[in-house]
Amino acid sequence: MFLHIDIDSFFASAHRAIDPSLEDIPIAVGGRSNLEIFNRDRTNIRLMDDNSGAFVTPVFYSDRGKSFRSFFVDRINGAEKVRGIIVTSSYEARKFGVKTGMPVAQALQLCPHLLVIPSHYPLYHRLSTEIREFISQRIPSIEQFSIDEFFGDIGGWIADGEAERFARELQGDIKARFKINVSIGIARSKWIAKLATDVAKPYGVRLVEDVAGFIEDIPVREFPGIGRGFAKRLEEHYIYRLGEIKAHKKLFYRWNKPGIQLYHRIQGSDNEGISSRPSRKSIGISRTFDPITDTAEVERRVMILARHIVYITMKHGLNPTFFYLKINYEYGIRAKTTRHSERLFSEQLFKNTLLEMYRGIARENLGAVKLSLSVSHFSNHDYKTLSLLELGNDTRMNTITKAMHELRGRYGLDIIKTGGELFARSQEPFQLLQQAAD
Repeated sequence: MFLHIDIDSFFASAHRAIDPSLEDIPIAVGGRSNLEIFNRDRTNIRLMDDNSGAFVTPVFYSDRGKSFRSFFVDRINGAEKVRGIIVTSSYEARKFGVKTGMPVAQALQLCPHLLVIPSHYPLYHRLSTEIREFISQRIPSIEQFSIDEFFGDIGGWIADGEAERFARELQGDIKARFKINVSIGIARSKWIAKLATDVAKPYGVRLVEDVAGFIEDIPVREFPGIGRGFAKRLEEHYIYRLGEIKAHKKLFYRWNKPGIQLYHRIQGSDNEGISSRPSRKSIGISRTFDPITDTAEVERRVMILARHIVYITMKHGLNPTFFYLKINYEYGIRAKTTRHSERLFSEQLFKNTLLEMYRGIARENLGAVKLSLSVSHFSNHDYKTLSLLELGNDTRMNTITKAMHELRGRYGLDIIKTGGELFARSQEPFQLLQQAAD
């Protein structure tokens, strides 16, 4: 028997937990790409990456306070413009049509008295960690699925007939301890339990005993893991409701492992258990900004994002062998490239490789609006053999990278920057590091 525990409007609830004056009024939390990391001056940026959920995104933040005006309002050619999007909204705000992903300016038009609060990720991560530890004291086997979602396996711990009572007690205990509402789904399959939580919201508990009856009229798009593409594929076969899927078992089996897995998840027969600490498959970072046509400045920003990727990678002791770079330009134009590298990872290797990758796909006279970088295929997991040809130099540079990692962990990620992060098209961004290595 599984519980799925989902915090209702988590980010908004987190602010209400520390400020009771926000109760019972329409509020929303707004976010923007953190562009402070591109500053040439120090901003004492640090990493928030303590949670262990498979979908808990690492967050870079600084200690600088934020007001609505400083966070959301830009002055462009003498005029003020409200930027940012809604990350989450309270149920009071949703009655006015305020939704996740909506521009802040549009949300304020729909609800002029809406209170929009700048996002505060250190608060969310701290509360999420405390709630996870609180739940783990009551359920021996839990999985953090995202920053505001948890699975708990109570089989053999709580009798099936007591599951709903136990869930309601847990719900009340969390409310009393953290002043935060949660909704809980209960089922013999973790994915059906997750689906039940959506039905239970807000601040409800839903036990599912008859899976077939429960899913019969639920649209396929509402099942966890079915995106727009897969839903469209199902609709091409005239499958619109989850209850219609059982009659199409052969169709799902023709789609091999993903189709078979999805079929059994929907039927509640997947037999999947709790994953207490999923291993990382990749590490990525992206930033969106106003159009930049200066390729040298875009290159500088690639180097800065690379430093942040290096820091996370070194923190977890990983050795990636697959690099990915994607650039979104205006008018929907995109360019991306990948590179395979069987070498010992270091900041020098990563940045030099990214320079080659960027210069191979850069588009002049087009405004870049988003950069995305990631690393994956960790040799620590795949036990691949690293190249011996550059091993001596790579080992020295890896040692220097570890030393820089220690300093950045102590004094902030921007305590050490290479030349390419400060000056566009720096010809020898690692000259001093190389001299130190020699």
